Amino acid sequence: MAFDTETTLEPLCRDAEAPAVDHAVLEALRADTAADIVTPIPADFRLQSGERLGQASVVARLHGRAGAPLVVVAGGISSGRFVHRTETNGLGWWSGAVSVGGPVDLRRCQVLAFDYAPEAIEGQPAVTITTHDQARLLTVVLDHLGAETVSAFVGCSYGGMIGLAFAELYPERLKKLVVVSAAHRTHPLATAWRGIQRRILKLATEAGRPEDGVALARELAMTTYRTPEEFGERFDDSVADAAGGLYPVCDYLTARGDAYRTHTTPARWLSLSDSIDRHRVTPEAITVPTTLIGFTSDRLVPIDDIRELAARLPTLFRLVEAPSLYGHDAFLKEDAFVGNILRSALKEIDQ
Repeated sequence: MAFDTETTLEPLCRDAEAPAVDHAVLEALRADTAADIVTPIPADFRLQSGERLGQASVVARLHGRAGAPLVVVAGGISSGRFVHRTETNGLGWWSGAVSVGGPVDLRRCQVLAFDYAPEAIEGQPAVTITTHDQARLLTVVLDHLGAETVSAFVGCSYGGMIGLAFAELYPERLKKLVVVSAAHRTHPLATAWRGIQRRILKLATEAGRPEDGVALARELAMTTYRTPEEFGERFDDSVADAAGGLYPVCDYLTARGDAYRTHTTPARWLSLSDSIDRHRVTPEAITVPTTLIGFTSDRLVPIDDIRELAARLPTLFRLVEAPSLYGHDAFLKEDAFVGNILRSALKEIDQ
């Protein structure tokens, strides 16, 4: 399903004037160290819903060699700008892929990752935000950096949805797209699961226990990220001491939920969960050479949806699919498999 994209695509150029370069930002980027980029959101920026964001800026982070080809990396709704391990004095959310000498090699490229809107601001209400809105906010950051084009966009899960939206809106600004565990639409069964999570959170919020709602919604989400086979291998079949007691698998889920309590606010969680289910792009409108990676055990993004996306893309470069014990979370766990594909997809980015 691969073809030579160089002979089938005409070069595209922007009609708009080049954005003014922020020289303070450029000065910071001359050092080969990571740096946060705080970009003001224009006063007239509106979401597709017509709503305003309750934040003044988008916070992004550049990792890697200054002046190298720019690669945007975006992950699930729990991810953010700290993608590389050294940036958090520990593990970044995708340090298995983004590292010095890694599949997304920080010696060869400069990686831009950003925090999704809305920010986790206490007291801010939920907003109706789409993946196209996130792509538009990314362009605000790119314009702030004076970056006319992106050499590659690597997006996983929600980040893959944003990558597809970005490619649909701004084909002239992107040279390559790599999408992992995401498709052109959300599946109704996945929406059903997330809808239950949102109702749990709303019920807990109305009861005055919003943090408990976040934790319980996260627990339910964890059961959709992984596979029955993994749960069968990890947890024994011992029973609770009495009705209402916890089973071994419940202890695991409770720990995952508790870890998420302070990670977000209920309003932000509702906004991003709903954003996933609003995701729609038209595959035929995406003219960027695209590599797709899917896992046959993924219940949130069924492999048939990724196959449909592949069949409808006019510039599909490659579709790679594989089984995995880890289901939707395979992009975070199958380092060697995903890494090999990333190396291949990015080997010819501009030097």
